[in-house]
Amino acid sequence: MPNYDLRCIDCNTEHNIRASMKEKSEKQISCPNCGSFELETVFKTAPAFVKGMSTPPCPQRSACGAACPHAK
Repeated sequence: MPNYDLRCIDCNTEHNIRASMKEKSEKQISCPNCGSFELETVFKTAPAFVKGMSTPPCPQRSACGAACPHAK
């Protein structure tokens, strides 16, 4: 069963709740705080990873060429 980040519309609290997709689609999940079934999904952004060099380039890159293991 997946976990859902849900916000209660009545008491405005957020919860991470483990429930089946059927329970979520049929609104069978209740708020642990107030018991309301009026929950909405909270969308959160995932951390972004930027592709780039993690190590400095090889100082002898011209001698190593394209197969330089330091450039990877």
